[in-house]
Amino acid sequence: MKILFIGDIVGKPGRRTVAHWTPKLVAEHGIDLVVANAENAAGGLGVTPEIVQELKSVGVHGFTLGNHTWRKRAIMAAMDGIPEMVRPANYPDGVPGKGATVIEAANGQKLGILNLIGRVYMEPVDCPFVRADRELKALRAQTNTILVDAHGEATSEKIALGWHLDGRCSATAP
Repeated sequence: MKILFIGDIVGKPGRRTVAHWTPKLVAEHGIDLVVANAENAAGGLGVTPEIVQELKSVGVHGFTLGNHTWRKRAIMAAMDGIPEMVRPANYPDGVPGKGATVIEAANGQKLGILNLIGRVYMEPVDCPFVRADRELKALRAQTNTILVDAHGEATSEKIALGWHLDGRCSATAP
């Protein structure tokens, strides 16, 4: 399976770039699924349901978020209705959305997406290492191909998480 992961789409310039390049890259490289970090797609902070639809229309199949997940109020109410979007899995239980999902390519192949957020220099959240273990077990029951978006401020924490996930997922996107 060929996957294109697009990091941090920032504002309208980022969305225009994605709209321009995504269809070309998909066609040129035979990409099966496109996943993007959309947490800053709305003016550099947050995302809206309308922007998610805009990105879907240019070929983005899955979406990850991060520490700016809650910046746009409209996404809170819509998040549970966007099955291909994940917010950090280690946010407290009971918040809108989900931290992991499985999306399917046109050829039937499945991709698990797990979103985690670090704790160094960030707001308090549950341990990403513990939550990764739990979510990976559930994803592994559905697919062997798993992409983990590890969002954080400290490179050392992302590297440690990468070592923790080594051999347990297909790719990590720091």
